[in-house]
Amino acid sequence: MADKRVPLISGNWKMHNNHLEALTLVQKLSYALGGHDYDKVHVSVHPPFTDIRTVQTAVESDRMKLILGAQNCHFEEKGAFTGEVSPSMLAKLNVVYVIVGHSERREIFGETDEMVNSKVKAVIKAGMTPILCCGETQEEREGGHAESKVDGQIRAGLAKVTADQVGAMVIAYEPIWAIGTGLTATPEDAQNMCAHIRKVVGEVAGAEAAAKVRIQYGGSVKPGNAAELMGQPDIDGALVGGASLDADDFARIVQYR
Repeated sequence: MADKRVPLISGNWKMHNNHLEALTLVQKLSYALGGHDYDKVHVSVHPPFTDIRTVQTAVESDRMKLILGAQNCHFEEKGAFTGEVSPSMLAKLNVVYVIVGHSERREIFGETDEMVNSKVKAVIKAGMTPILCCGETQEEREGGHAESKVDGQIRAGLAKVTADQVGAMVIAYEPIWAIGTGLTATPEDAQNMCAHIRKVVGEVAGAEAAAKVRIQYGGSVKPGNAAELMGQPDIDGALVGGASLDADDFARIVQYR
């Protein structure tokens, strides 16, 4: 991994924790992490929408070094979109990172590559950083189509995004078959795909953007496998699901070094 790419460890809480539970979790996490833990790693937490203001207040009032993130947003600024949240609403809460195109959004809620691309551009326009997710199913991997699936998601997700914007983004590779299943890609498989993603980014946005963009691995990341995954040259962080709901486990992942 290039020295200039600071690893980003992100906790995706998904649909867990009411605002009181969120407050407890973020306080426990802050207590478990020492100041030196942030020296070489950035750490973001991504609560549900209803918890963001609570977590923002705790992070800012207690001067925590945690970075606030969100799990999703709409691509429109405002309008008749019942139940949706706009990028500017998140930006007003000092959200820094927004996950877009997570496989659960694609698979369960029918988000298309075009919708994901609209979200990428909307998040950037609002002054935040998208974490663009990509990944293949078990069937696609077994059929030899993993790289082509991810290739298509990356090219579509980065359409009409400038090279400088791409370089400042985060891309998360999450093989769908490894999310919440306990299965994990081997470090070698994860590295190979992340290297492929960097190659595709280079073809889309140029070598400089490819060298700068941070690529996370996600999919059953745990304290026991974090160090080996993070030791790969093209893996610049982790998008952590279930393990991020336990402050001690998540802290141990952050402390993988």
